[in-house]
Amino acid sequence: MLRVDIRKRLGRFILDAAFDAPAGVTAVFGRSGSGKTSMINAVAGLLRPDSGRIALGDQVLFDADARVDLAVKKRRVGYVFQDARLFPHLTVERNLTYGGAHDRDRIIATLGLEDLLNRRPAGLSGGEKQRVALGRALMSDPQILLMDEPLAALDTGRKAEILPYFEWLRDAAKVPILYVSHDISEVARLATTLVVLEGGGVVASGPVSDVLATPSLVPQLGVRDAGAVIMAKVAGRLLDDGLTELSFSGGRLMMPGNLGALGQKVRLRIPAQDVILSREKPVGMSALNVLPVTVTAIEKGRGPGVAVGLRAGQDHLLARITRRSALRMELAVGQSIFAIIKATAVAPQDVG
Repeated sequence: MLRVDIRKRLGRFILDAAFDAPAGVTAVFGRSGSGKTSMINAVAGLLRPDSGRIALGDQVLFDADARVDLAVKKRRVGYVFQDARLFPHLTVERNLTYGGAHDRDRIIATLGLEDLLNRRPAGLSGGEKQRVALGRALMSDPQILLMDEPLAALDTGRKAEILPYFEWLRDAAKVPILYVSHDISEVARLATTLVVLEGGGVVASGPVSDVLATPSLVPQLGVRDAGAVIMAKVAGRLLDDGLTELSFSGGRLMMPGNLGALGQKVRLRIPAQDVILSREKPVGMSALNVLPVTVTAIEKGRGPGVAVGLRAGQDHLLARITRRSALRMELAVGQSIFAIIKATAVAPQDVG
């Protein structure tokens, strides 16, 4: 468990944030200038807080009161930057082992780097460079991994190429991973825990499925990007229609494409703007997914929108509708209604 509770003044900007990051991926999300990079630089030892404490398990990395400030090289941090930062004059092999060769063969095989070892960074694609940077961080045998917008410089195709490796890392690593991003699709697909920063402070932290489905956080997450995450299992496949049937605690969903083998777990982000609400169970509709849900929260926005929290089984969903619609439906917390989700509402990048 990584525990962070720090304060730092940077000109007029004040970073004043506290959160816990368990094993797995803790995404640090926020707009540009919210303090994301300053936060992980403080954990790495590249930025010294004015006050506070940072501890990783029983090891104190920084404590202003106790005058503890562990040197960078003693913190055993693996850092993956946005631009890979490989040494251009070294081969991939020498870049990988620059900080150590812990578990070398397995990491090379898992990241698919065997054919790249004798090449130099100038001849690599963006996705290949990031795989090498990730391998270098892992071979240093870190006790914590820090990733600062590692996919921000990649196009959609390259992101799709490298995301599976990050998913493997999330599931295989036994150390905390801090993953800075402003891309909600990345966060929804990779994170187990989410910390939302705004103006240098933490406005929310907790399991990603809970935080993303919180109606009051729509302004921070973005009205177009807000949406819930659910874990589902592949229950069947409709070959004639090219659809996959998924089961989760709230019922069954039909989604396009081959989303995995039978019984395999998948993670879905369902955008709030693609969830339609109805007081009565609809009939004669083209939408395949109709779920009974309970209203858990209603949050009015500054504009014409309303964010509605929903419970489907043990999972949470989020819908964004107009105030006029909410008034016309006479929505109230505790009310039983129906959520309609089009099969095409979930984009390929929102399936993990």
